[in-house]
Amino acid sequence: MFTSISVSRKGASDSVAFAHFQGEKPDSRTLSLAAGLGLKDALLAAAALPEATGDANALAESFSAPTKSTPGTRVILIGLGDKSKFNINALRHAAAVLGRRVAAVKGRSLSLEFDGILAATKSDPHAAGTAAGEGLGLLAWVCDQFRGKATPAPKRHALSLRSSDADFATGLTRGLALAESTNLTRTLSQTPPNIATTTFMADQAKKLARATGLKIKIWEGQDLVRERFQGLINVGKGSIYKPCLIRLEYNPPIAKAAKPAVLVGKTMTYDTGGLSLKINNGMVGMKRDKDGGCAVLGAMHAIATTIKPRRRVVALLAVAENSINEEAYRPDDVITYRNGVTVEVTNTDAEGRLVLADALCWACEQENPGYIVDLATLTGGVITALGSTYAGMFCDHDALRAKIESAADAAGERVWRLPMHQEYRDMMKSPIADILNSNPNRKAHAGQGAAFLSYFVEDKIPWCHLDIAGVHVAEKNSGPYIEGPTGWGVRLLANLIDAD
Repeated sequence: MFTSISVSRKGASDSVAFAHFQGEKPDSRTLSLAAGLGLKDALLAAAALPEATGDANALAESFSAPTKSTPGTRVILIGLGDKSKFNINALRHAAAVLGRRVAAVKGRSLSLEFDGILAATKSDPHAAGTAAGEGLGLLAWVCDQFRGKATPAPKRHALSLRSSDADFATGLTRGLALAESTNLTRTLSQTPPNIATTTFMADQAKKLARATGLKIKIWEGQDLVRERFQGLINVGKGSIYKPCLIRLEYNPPIAKAAKPAVLVGKTMTYDTGGLSLKINNGMVGMKRDKDGGCAVLGAMHAIATTIKPRRRVVALLAVAENSINEEAYRPDDVITYRNGVTVEVTNTDAEGRLVLADALCWACEQENPGYIVDLATLTGGVITALGSTYAGMFCDHDALRAKIESAADAAGERVWRLPMHQEYRDMMKSPIADILNSNPNRKAHAGQGAAFLSYFVEDKIPWCHLDIAGVHVAEKNSGPYIEGPTGWGVRLLANLIDAD
């Protein structure tokens, strides 16, 4: 959409955006601000147009009178819907709508003047600016590196943002930075599996560590054997691309006395289903089975470059490819984990939980975590239950759950609590080993995944499992997203750590 977006504190803009609510004209504060910019007449003209309904994301436009030295300024009035239902998340989508319009008319600068509506709703200008910056930054994501000579190169240009409100402008800068971290995740998700191999993901983690000062350690080969990471070893046996466990650590210059937050990501670079082979077109899109780990990488980028918390943060990425060869693991195999739990494999297409189990064991035994949050494209069942509207959240720790919900709300990334119950754990019991990796009755499929993982988390440790299978991809152009990866979870995790 744009080559880059930045915030400038000086100069005039070729487009200026104001806002109003459904059924209302611009308020007196907005009119006063427009008058100070010499745009009151143009704003009133836009507000008089029939399309100026105030409905969510409805646009009306007018122009100020040109002078000998300057062309007329484009004035855009955007609707924010019902005032009684307004929250700043609406600005994320509104800013994206404005960005699409400015791109369509080849604008190069945009001023967002929302002081009136923020004052009327007693909204925090910095938080509002952050949401708007995220919307525009997410909209700007481009991933053209896999296009060849058969596709004409699109013409794009930079966009400069401004606001008269200093706090809002500071928020814009923060929002753009968080969007940059999210866009890193989206690019990794988009990268095809012949490029984004297990080695590639390890190299991306090394690159991130070098750029941001994060500490890194990678277990591979005999390291996995020594540490008894049997999930990774077994799932990865069927591929020429060897599995690994990646550990990244953020250490603040002055750390507060708190146990580290541990973020865990399922990072399956491709999932054929293994010997329980996916059928029809079931493999299409499985390059995105790594999106939990990609989100954790993006979150660590945000933590190191933007959030900079006073708490230590550890990331663990369980990286493997689930493929087929003569060494591939089989249904009926039994795997013994480092915490002593044995697993009977009933379905090699339920592989993500097997590699996550290694990371969760390590986190509990070696990291002394204050809490653990894992992200995974774990089950089709969560899509059946929640569609693409919510991620499934499994968390029985009240304080951690409240923090997750607050962070999700700030990011506009919705979570819905699903139940954890002993009956789901009992469903996973095996007649041969301790537990099954998948109960063939298919009941409560998303709950099965969470129940399985619970066997590898110590009861005393606060833990949240986020099943993002329904939300990690946008199926159409909407709001700040184009069809493709959303980078879901990056901003939620950044907000979570920032609030600690």
